[in-house]
Amino acid sequence: MEFVDYYKILNIAKTATQDEVKNAYRKLARKHHPDLNPIDKDANKKFQQINEANEVLSDPEKRKKYDTYGKDWQHAEAYEQAKKERGGQQYRQSAGANSYAAGDGDDEGYFSDFFESMFGQSGGRARNTQVKFKGKDYQAELRLTLKEAYTTHQQVLTVNENKVRITIPAGVENGQVIKLKGHGGPGVNGGPNGDLYITFAIENDTAFKRDGDTLYATVDLDLYTAVLGGEVTIDTLDGKLKLKVKPETQNGTKTRLKGKGFPVYKKEGEFGDLFVTYNVKIPTGLTEAQRELFTQLSKS
Repeated sequence: MEFVDYYKILNIAKTATQDEVKNAYRKLARKHHPDLNPIDKDANKKFQQINEANEVLSDPEKRKKYDTYGKDWQHAEAYEQAKKERGGQQYRQSAGANSYAAGDGDDEGYFSDFFESMFGQSGGRARNTQVKFKGKDYQAELRLTLKEAYTTHQQVLTVNENKVRITIPAGVENGQVIKLKGHGGPGVNGGPNGDLYITFAIENDTAFKRDGDTLYATVDLDLYTAVLGGEVTIDTLDGKLKLKVKPETQNGTKTRLKGKGFPVYKKEGEFGDLFVTYNVKIPTGLTEAQRELFTQLSKS
């Protein structure tokens, strides 16, 4: 298995904080999403590499194993178990004869031999081949519309010819990754199955702009209602809503509708806010009588 530098993929230093990992991932996931790069044949591959790097580096436990064992980080537990079972004794060769010495510091050599014997590389000495290994983790992408992401619902995925029913919580974000434990590849020698990581690709099929659990919308307002006040009916993701418009409302006026935004992820019954910006429309196709009225208003 070839070593993949996850830090290089996310363009961050090995000392990067978890927030820096998160920010780098979000930036690159948006930049290289296949839907935004239809001409780039390598976009899907880049996107998968970015998700894989984030999967490891955003998880402190996995990151620690990766930093310690490199390309063999997924088998770190097997190595630690094998090391424990041999009681701390370290193998070495000296003067043409095999001998054992407790507390010897040659862990690095043993580590190399262990993986050589486990994965059939040449030069490795025989070890216990019944060590349990976790199965391979799978990656999958699930496409949703913004309206679908607005409500908690179930979907059935087909993964390696197996159907997996999942519940998708309301409020998932574009590029967000969730883990389904045990739905990856089968374990080796009785080891646990790998996990399934699902990346959500959310298409905005609405007139709203989304930022987390906050929604933004622009609503046209006729001049007469803007000047005299009245009511306007707007669309929300939860249905239509009537708003009162104050007299002399200016173009670009913003109003906040508390709790009418997007659901807060995994917080049942909690919603963000909807911010509405009024776009005052100037009437066209005026009759002569209407023009005269505006002329009189301008002189008053």
